[in-house]
Amino acid sequence: MSAYNNSKYTEDKIPAIDAKFEAQKIAFAPLAFQAVRALLELGLLKHISDSGEKGLTLLETAKISGVSIYGVKVLLEIALGMNIIKVQLDGEDVRFVLGKIGWFFLEDEMTKLNLNFVNDVCYKGAFDLSRSVAAGKPLGLQVFGPDGEWKTIYEAFSSLPEQVKKSWSSFNNFYSDSGFEEALSLVFSGNPVPEKIIDIGGNTAAWAIRCCHFNPHVEVLIVDLPGQTALAEKEIALAGFSGRISTFSCNILDSRTVIPAGAPVIWMSHFLDCFSLEEIKLIMAKVKAASAADTYVYILEPFWDKQRFPAAAFLLQATSLYFTCIANGKSKMYHYAELTSVIEETGFEIIDTHHNLGSNDYSLLRCRKKP
Repeated sequence: MSAYNNSKYTEDKIPAIDAKFEAQKIAFAPLAFQAVRALLELGLLKHISDSGEKGLTLLETAKISGVSIYGVKVLLEIALGMNIIKVQLDGEDVRFVLGKIGWFFLEDEMTKLNLNFVNDVCYKGAFDLSRSVAAGKPLGLQVFGPDGEWKTIYEAFSSLPEQVKKSWSSFNNFYSDSGFEEALSLVFSGNPVPEKIIDIGGNTAAWAIRCCHFNPHVEVLIVDLPGQTALAEKEIALAGFSGRISTFSCNILDSRTVIPAGAPVIWMSHFLDCFSLEEIKLIMAKVKAASAADTYVYILEPFWDKQRFPAAAFLLQATSLYFTCIANGKSKMYHYAELTSVIEETGFEIIDTHHNLGSNDYSLLRCRKKP
């Protein structure tokens, strides 16, 4: 079934008055986003949450937070408009209490990570989204350095401000790691159990380290850019696996790069979505050259059309915009048929697929090159 064959995308049944309201939310979205940040940074949401069912009045909120009455008014009033807080009428007093949406901003890890990622990594660069689309380059990346200094965020990563690196890594690890537990069981259930894994795009070594914890004998070779392998080596040393995890620094797109052969398993997690479809063809050709007839290639990816919840699909569709204006200007979060057709076109057969792994609905493809 087509990724677009979904009533959410084919039907337009929203009443006109509601459609207009949704349009206004989008028109004011940048201001609404910054209002949420202010509510969090100034402690207003936390103070209201701490007050429980009793709630706080304007004066009480101002006194506890140290924010002026004016500042409290403008922030709490837009918070009401966004359903972040609610009011309780207590005689003549209006008391503010935390709403369900406000609770997620305070307590839900995914929501907090997304907010920090968008603010620290994407927000300023998103101003250049239209220019990035037109140019096919991540022009928003210039907010972190001189225009043209870096072609992708990956080569820029070691030079980014610490807060940007922290928010990027937290976002990346939260999503990429969520399917690891179930994937580990699938990868190591083979006969024979793999003794060596090549991890292409190993990033900060999260998967490699998990493999070594899961299996006491496996060795992992991480293939990634020099900046990423340098970061990975630090994490490997901290985890105590320097003897079992090694790195191979290279640019996978460089025509001179040859992926080391000889491993029964080649692993790519949240990696192929960092490249255009044409680049994926080049990568898969190199993977094929490094594969023996019995080599299994595992690809772990989140497909937006394989998500159980509309919010998850939206999150992935929105993440594509980060790739467009910040990361590399040419990749995206793919739907299932979009990526698998390229994998098959480059000489691989997909043996089996496991969907909905982990809390973020990852899909694990097990592939082998065609005879």
